[in-house]
Amino acid sequence: MTRQAILEQLDHYLNHQMNLSQLVDWAETALVEPNIPQSEDVDLIMDTLAYIGAADSRGFPLTWDILSDLIERLGGQVRVVMHV
Repeated sequence: MTRQAILEQLDHYLNHQMNLSQLVDWAETALVEPNIPQSEDVDLIMDTLAYIGAADSRGFPLTWDILSDLIERLGGQVRVVMHV
């Protein structure tokens, strides 16, 4: 599990290629055997997966502020493009 892999899943979620239930299931599965390379920040990855894995509960909402913070902490950049 890498920061990039998490960023890709969050990108899929934000672009409606997966729903919240699918994202939560993915994170829960990833937590079972995360297989994190030594070059990665283990605490950051585990904390992020744990939060996403609980995002279907009331105490862990995936609000825009939380999502953008997670993405930035993982090294991503949030940019909004709106088509009208």
